[in-house]
Amino acid sequence: MRYLRPVDLAREHGISTQAVRNYEQDGCLPPADRTESGYRAYTATHAAALRAYLALLPAHGYAVSGQVMRALNTGNADAALSAIDRGHAQLLRDRETLDAVEVALEDLAQSAGLAPQPPTGAKEFSIGELAHRLGVTAATLRNWEQAGILVPRREPISGRRSYGADDLRDAELTLLLRRGGYRLDHICTIVEQIRTAGGTQALHAALGDWRKALTTRGLAMLSASVQVARYVELLGIDAPGAARSAPRAR
Repeated sequence: MRYLRPVDLAREHGISTQAVRNYEQDGCLPPADRTESGYRAYTATHAAALRAYLALLPAHGYAVSGQVMRALNTGNADAALSAIDRGHAQLLRDRETLDAVEVALEDLAQSAGLAPQPPTGAKEFSIGELAHRLGVTAATLRNWEQAGILVPRREPISGRRSYGADDLRDAELTLLLRRGGYRLDHICTIVEQIRTAGGTQALHAALGDWRKALTTRGLAMLSASVQVARYVELLGIDAPGAARSAPRAR
């Protein structure tokens, strides 16, 4: 069996040997065997694990990528696949929201600068219902309101918030742009442009940038799936949740 040194793994990816050791310590690589003198002895399995982890990063981020690798390295393929599935589901949701916002912009243009009005009798949401629909907390919605992004209707006596169709549109857009790294003050300006139809150039630019980001992430997911599949094959996992053996050096 041919053993690899930390520098051998690091050189392939242009990273430091300390990074390789850190990844092993964090559970993103399976534990390495040791030579008689105490040096780490990696194998082709570790090399494949590193390729999988580094491919996962641009696709799913550090937290999820680590979760996936730690699950695989302990033989829990179900947990790894579930984490990957959630990432794909979120990407699809972002694409659908982006499509909906672009359709709203087309409607604005066709209505000569007038924002589309919600249909009569359209459903209104409480703060809890809207938070559940978006997958955020009520405190997040209150923060968006404080930033001027959301303007819910308030009951005159109870003070309860009520969100209509326009609020849902603005909240969906805010959620999308927040994932794209936009600040609340910038999002407030964009949402105000939709409300007043006073020019949507900044919004078009933001949505264009985010579509590129979604495409980049989708392609990264494809690349990551290839590397993860190769690693799973080396681990000898027959089916989700069943591993032949622990992912030690072979």
